[in-house]
Amino acid sequence: MKTLYGRYAGYLTAVCARYLPDDDEVKDVLQEAFIKIFQSMDRFTYRGEGSLKAWMTRIVVNGSLKALRRKKTVPLPQVLQEPVDEEETPFATVPLPVLQEMIRKLPDGYRTVFNLFVFEDKSHKEIASLLGIKENSSASQLFHAKALLARWIKEYMKTHDNG
Repeated sequence: MKTLYGRYAGYLTAVCARYLPDDDEVKDVLQEAFIKIFQSMDRFTYRGEGSLKAWMTRIVVNGSLKALRRKKTVPLPQVLQEPVDEEETPFATVPLPVLQEMIRKLPDGYRTVFNLFVFEDKSHKEIASLLGIKENSSASQLFHAKALLARWIKEYMKTHDNG
């Protein structure tokens, strides 16, 4: 158990932090997830390399979504008043910790849909089912999350241009 925890705690913390902006809540959800992982290990079926990591990730994502539902913060935020152009944004030039913090600052609904779509590879239909929203709401939230991130990245690039 100690080896499993040591090997995956950092990765699973990062997964959880993508959904929950509050560090204390991340710790709580991660603790609950590891308890569930350890208690359910006998039900895990090995399906090749990466299957354990994927299984544990699914438990953490589900725990994060459950925490959001408990807080009742998954209701989606107001749509941005002015759409932001979605031209190519140089994500690769932004340091990973900065980009992660930007994702954590997204409103709950935007952040949740963005993470499920981008990192968990869920379709808008799957996201709609998971969150109890309409597919077009999921697509709209993703669009606005990407637009807001693009705006923040452009602002970051302006203030950090050439070192």
